[in-house]
Amino acid sequence: MFFIYSGLHAVWWYRISHALWRRGLRFLPRAISQLTRFFTGIEIHPGATIGRRLFIDHGMGVVIGETSVIGDDVHLYHQVTLGGTGHDRGKRHPTLGDRVVVGAGAKVLGDIELGHDCAVGSNAVVVRSAPPWSTLTGIPAEARPRRGAPLAELPDEADFYVI
Repeated sequence: MFFIYSGLHAVWWYRISHALWRRGLRFLPRAISQLTRFFTGIEIHPGATIGRRLFIDHGMGVVIGETSVIGDDVHLYHQVTLGGTGHDRGKRHPTLGDRVVVGAGAKVLGDIELGHDCAVGSNAVVVRSAPPWSTLTGIPAEARPRRGAPLAELPDEADFYVI
C-alpha cells in the first residue's frame, strides 16, 4: 500500500531534500521538491522544518512554505496551504504544534503559531495565532475551545480570542 501513497512519497523526498538543504545546497533540494510536486501534487519547501509522523491525507494541492515549522503527529488534508503573507526575510510561515489537524482546503497564513492539539476546520483561513486545544473555523478563522480537551489542558477563557 505504501508504494502508491503520494503523501508518504512527498514526505520521504522532503526528508532527503531537507538534509541537502541543511548542508547548504540550494539548487538540488529545490529541484527534488519541484520534481516531487510534479509526481505527487504536494509541494514541500526543503527549508521547512517538519517533525515526526507528518500525515498528508489525499495530498493533492498541499503547499508547505519555506519557514513553516510543523510539530509531531500533525495531520494535513488535501489543498492545505501553510503559506506566507509577504516577501519579508526571516520567519514568514506558520508554526503548528504537536497533534494539530488541518482540514481540507484550509489556509494557515503568516508568522503565526497554532498550539498543540488544535483543529482547523475545512476551508478556514487562519491569520492569527491560537492557544492549545483550540478549534478554528471561518473566514477569517475564530478560535474557541476544542471539544474533548482535558480540563487540565484548557487555557483560561481569557486566553481565547477572536481571530
